[in-house]
Amino acid sequence: MSTVISTSGLRKDFGQLRALDDLTLEIPQGSIFGLIGPNGAGKTTLMRVLLDILRPTAGTVSVLGENPRTAGAALRNRIGYLPGELRLDPAMSGRDHLRFWAELGDHPVAAHEEALQLAVQLDVRLTEPTRKLSKGNKQKLGIIQAFMHRPELVILDEPTSGLDPLVQQQVLGLISGARNGGATVFLSSHVMSEVEQIADTAAVLNRGRLVSVAPMHELRASAARRIRAIVRDDSSAVIAVLQRFGLELRAAAYGADETAITGVLEGKAKVLVTALAELDLVSLVIAEPDLEERVLDIYGANRANGAK
Repeated sequence: MSTVISTSGLRKDFGQLRALDDLTLEIPQGSIFGLIGPNGAGKTTLMRVLLDILRPTAGTVSVLGENPRTAGAALRNRIGYLPGELRLDPAMSGRDHLRFWAELGDHPVAAHEEALQLAVQLDVRLTEPTRKLSKGNKQKLGIIQAFMHRPELVILDEPTSGLDPLVQQQVLGLISGARNGGATVFLSSHVMSEVEQIADTAAVLNRGRLVSVAPMHELRASAARRIRAIVRDDSSAVIAVLQRFGLELRAAAYGADETAITGVLEGKAKVLVTALAELDLVSLVIAEPDLEERVLDIYGANRANGAK
């Protein structure tokens, strides 16, 4: 599998402010890569460097096998981009925008037809000047222009911002469809549930540094799960079993002859199941992993390391 985006030792400074710090990253073809981070983490700066809107201070960048700084319009025609702050001509209608964007590509007729189909799918109002459109309808236009040329690489900066939940799901469907068609999608978000639902791999960016890159299944496995089990055993025997398996869970008497096991489990589901097999299990509830809490833990660890 080829690499679509590659950076090595990437750095971007704005005066005394370091927005990207020694960032090395590889994104394979045909994947959905989610970039998570709080506002000011450097997500938008990274995307702008990939598109040659900003020039890096140091390091190397490769996009679709090309150097964005020298590849010019030929490379940009292969990329769909949704900026975080979309600017539209307030006097032009949505239909005028779609026609204008279609003419920018190599296949204007096909792109315009694709744009009109997407407009119907997303229920976009095309006849009114964009100054009269809501933030959500303007965002829909931006999403259409990112996908209408069927690009090899789609870069989306906070794609579902301002959209209602139904349209958010439609947009996530567009992203999945693009990946299924062979495209690579690189999206940023500060909403963990959005990245969890759609991404194959997630990276956590904080203060310009990558603090974690992992497949979503690994991130889920490392996330904390709240558990509650009821067993028909004496609490002292239960505590002994938990300690033997290295499980830091609470055990307390529950009713006449049962014990309740509660607590937070971090990446030890198989160990828990093995331990419970030695007990007389009555019931077991394991909550879905809280990935948002896991990401906050990563932020906290990064801040603590940076303070040392």
